[in-house]
This record gives sequence, C-alpha cells and structure tokens, in this order.
Amino acid sequence: MQYERRPRLTPAVADVRRAVRAVLPAQGLVLVGLSGGADSLALAAATAFETGRTREGGGSGVRAGAVIIDHNLQSGSAHVAAAAAAQARSLGLDPVLVLTINVAPGTDGPEAAARSARYAAFDRALVTTGAVAVLLGHTLDDQAETVLLGLARGSGPTSLHGMATRSGPWLRPLLGIRRAQTHQFCLDTNLSPWHDPHNQDARYARVRARHTVLPLLERELGPGIREALARTAEQLREDADALDALVPALLAGLPEPQAGGCRVPVSVLDDQPAALRQRMIRAIVHNVCGISLARTHTLMVAALVTDWHGQGALDLPGVRVERQDGDLVFTRPGPTPIEGHFRSHGTPRHP
Repeated sequence: MQYERRPRLTPAVADVRRAVRAVLPAQGLVLVGLSGGADSLALAAATAFETGRTREGGGSGVRAGAVIIDHNLQSGSAHVAAAAAAQARSLGLDPVLVLTINVAPGTDGPEAAARSARYAAFDRALVTTGAVAVLLGHTLDDQAETVLLGLARGSGPTSLHGMATRSGPWLRPLLGIRRAQTHQFCLDTNLSPWHDPHNQDARYARVRARHTVLPLLERELGPGIREALARTAEQLREDADALDALVPALLAGLPEPQAGGCRVPVSVLDDQPAALRQRMIRAIVHNVCGISLARTHTLMVAALVTDWHGQGALDLPGVRVERQDGDLVFTRPGPTPIEGHFRSHGTPRHP
C-alpha cells in the first residue's frame, strides 16, 4: 500500500519533512530505523512522503524502507516490533525488515550494550538490502541529553560534540527538531506512537537527565538549555573536525608500522599544541594496534613527551609505549622492543 495520507500541512509536519528532505540522497534505498515511538514514527512518515514525492517528480529518485529492531528486552517486544512493521508498510515503506537481537551484558551498562547490538543489526540490514543509509530519529532533545551526560562524566570533545547529522551510513535529520514537534507531527497525521516504558525508568541516567535534571536547569537558569547544549555540540564538532583533518598531514612523513610497532621522534609530537599532539598519539596507536586509546592513557603517553624524567615503559591496554633515544616506541603487547629506526615507506594509513 502506497503512502496516501494527505494531512494538513501544520508547522510540525512541515518542519519534520523539511529536515528529512535536507539529508536524503539523490538516489538509492534508505532504511528508517523504526521503533514505533513518536520520533522514529514521524521520521518514517516524513521519509515516506518525501521519497514518494521525489519519485512522482520523475526519475528513479530515492526509495525508502524500514528496519525494526526487536531488542528482546521486554515482555511483548515481538508484538511491538510487529506493530511498528505494520505501520511502516501502511506508510508505503518497502522493504520492511524486523530483526530480533540478543543483547549481551556489557561492561559499560545495558544502554551501551543495547546500542552496540542495535548498530550491528543495522549494519546487517545495510548489507542485506543494499541500502545506502539508515535514517535515525535522534532529536535535538537527544543531542542535549548526550552532551549533558558527557559533561557529567567529564568526557572529552569526542563525547561532548554529540551526534553528527551525517556519519558514514547513519543519517540523523531530526537533530534540529524538538521532541515535542515529533509528537505533534503524530497528532497532526493521526499516527499512534508506541510509548516505551524504559523512557520512564529512572534507573537509566538518560531518563533522569530528561525528566529531572534538564527541567531543573531550565527552572533555575531559564529556558533554552537544551538548545544551548545542542549549539555547544555543533560548535565543538566543527572544531574537532578541523583539528582531525590536520592529523594525516602531520603523520605523513612517519614510517609505517613494521613487525607490530613503530618509532616516532619525540620532536614530532613535542612541536605540536596539546590538542594535535593527543590526536596524533591516538592515530598512531590505532595504526599500530587497531585500538582506540582512552584520554587518560593518551595523557600518560603524552607525558613521555612533555614531562620526561626517565619514567619507564607504559603497558597500556592493547599497546606498550616507551621512550628510547629520543623516540617514542609503540608496540603491541608481547614483542621485544624495536631496535633502530624504520625507513619510511610512504604515508601510513589513518583512521
């Protein structure tokens, strides 16, 4: 059944459709990550409308389907997933995939474990369907909560700049849309969203941030806190992107890792400001060991450059770093220390 709803064009409907229109590719298949909640349901309806409108204008255009993830964490989750799939089909989305996953306990808590399992399922959906992107229903409110939680954890810029509108195959068109607007969209278009009970469960930090902390901040400091946090994320992302873009050129003259390791002259790192030095260290470790170095460990490595007083080797998770003869030596755990200098073999690969 093709999408036939023609609701009156209210401000909420217009805003959500416009946001979706701005990120859709020119052609190919996109999938909407649909939970059945108001945010993803509004996104699905707007995507169905915009892609249908594109095809009606002539040419192949872009097609839209949906992927529903049953996390299998709540009683009746299969029924919720089936209802969301039925809504997707009624909107004219095709194909509609329902993927059931098992969320394994993770060291970073149930929310992080569910997120990892969900994105892995999205990856499978991309491969299965040949889709070029998955549209996700994160709103401005979600962005604000992400930044606030990052501040509470003392996270660095990578966490504080929140979610990107475009990040690989992930598209988040609603980051400038308030949650109230997606609920209004559903009211205006006679859609019935599902209300996830987990969104009211105060055991989760995000729920406490949403229902307790942010309202308190707005009462005490004035309205607009969520918008301010989202603007902060955008500004930090712009700065981080600019700094990240400088790193490959700074590492271009270094030798490629050999035999599980790499030597880097201390002077190469010492000449850079801290923001670039830390990024270079993380990139080197990723190249050598394929891991992402935590900030605490990055600063320990940086101290071998900026606060050298004869300290010994650092045995960090996934990498060993020591200072030898004016170089930092990076090796995977286990190999004997690297002797001598490597000859450069061109520009190394960077993450």
